[in-house]
Amino acid sequence: MSVYSLVAGSARGLGLALMLGVGLVGTTQAMAADAPIRIGMIPDAGATQVSVEQKAPLQAYLEKALGRPVRLIIPTNYNATVEGLGNGSLDIAYLGGLTYVKAHELYGAIPLVQREADRTFHALFITQANSPIKSLADLKGKRFAFGDINSTSGHLMPYYAMQKAGIDPDKDLKFRYTGSHAATVKAVEAGAVDAGACDETVFNEMTHDGKADPKKLRVFYTTAPFVDYVWAARAHLDAATQKAIVKAFTELKPGKDDKILAILRAHKFVAADNAEYDAIRTTAKQLKLF
Repeated sequence: MSVYSLVAGSARGLGLALMLGVGLVGTTQAMAADAPIRIGMIPDAGATQVSVEQKAPLQAYLEKALGRPVRLIIPTNYNATVEGLGNGSLDIAYLGGLTYVKAHELYGAIPLVQREADRTFHALFITQANSPIKSLADLKGKRFAFGDINSTSGHLMPYYAMQKAGIDPDKDLKFRYTGSHAATVKAVEAGAVDAGACDETVFNEMTHDGKADPKKLRVFYTTAPFVDYVWAARAHLDAATQKAIVKAFTELKPGKDDKILAILRAHKFVAADNAEYDAIRTTAKQLKLF
């Protein structure tokens, strides 16, 4: 439902209430209960109409669990998702670790729930199967692909890993940003770049489901574990809705909700806490990415 239709509906509701002698307070409460929850998802696996349609079962599940309409939105880039929480066009957002830290610092975003695997997440460095690249040191002078500039596993942590290995990405690589993990995998597979860094769950899903050819790709380095994705609420979202979102995700069970869990590349959800992201916050500031 658009803002316009909500406003127009309010005027019609007021007229009908006056005609029927019904109180305005009751009308306003009913409309608020019917208002859709707007949920944004960073385009970690790409932002296309197909990717939106593939998430239809998730939307249906959340509508049933929350008892109200849900509108799923995949903004064109990571930063637009953060801005959506800040300007109020999104109520809930699925964010990476770095985008969550930005949304929390800039707009007071509230962490709600995360996949259990997000507490010990990894970024993968990948190359072609027959590539001479065997280690981070071999990346000097090579063409390299990061995902989105605001991605934790597609930029921040790979950048940090390379610096610790004595590689200065700004001087030692010819790099570019693909915009998503899926685009990075395809760029490496096609030989458009010599290597790239991506989210481990996206890589595993693409090579398992035939979206990328595992015979053409090879993982040559895995980062140390770090905290990554989280579902967060905008500041001032009512506590009841926050609680309902946490309940909806933590009640997902393997064997019962496999279709939804597959969309989310998850096995189990747990409550999230802001303090978990201190290491990401510190690393981003060290690299002047935040």
